Amino acid sequence: MERYWKPSTTAASIIENEGRFLLVEEHTRDGLRLNQPAGHLDPGESLEAAAVRETLEETAHHVEPIALVGVYMSRYRSDSSGVDVTYVRFAFACRLIGFDAERPLDRGIVRALWLTADEIRARQAEHRSPLVMRTLDDYLAGRRFPLDLLYTHPSCIVSHV
Repeated sequence: MERYWKPSTTAASIIENEGRFLLVEEHTRDGLRLNQPAGHLDPGESLEAAAVRETLEETAHHVEPIALVGVYMSRYRSDSSGVDVTYVRFAFACRLIGFDAERPLDRGIVRALWLTADEIRARQAEHRSPLVMRTLDDYLAGRRFPLDLLYTHPSCIVSHV
């Protein structure tokens, strides 16, 4: 019997404010790690909506995607746990809209923090994946693609009314 394989789709946000970038410090199987606000695409949402939702849940910051920075693929393997997952990450450059100081952060998130690119680069051993630095480097290099590069058919969107 052939096993069906599919990658996990995630959306990540790159948010810059006064030369600093919003990251999260989170508990993972491998200990405390740094990541851009990111998470899995949920059923019934667009990729852009996933980036907005994950950023709010993980950092209490409201953002608006303004460009696609890139699409990335990476594999996570753990010999100790047997986990073997391939991720496809859509990374968005986002504009900061606001902050909800009263909003609790997602389970597993220790804190949201603002770091410079040099500070992020100096802490690469703490990155959740190699895509943290790659997406930031692409953003810093000016990679921006229009959001209309992505199309979500209305049949994919579930109204939460």
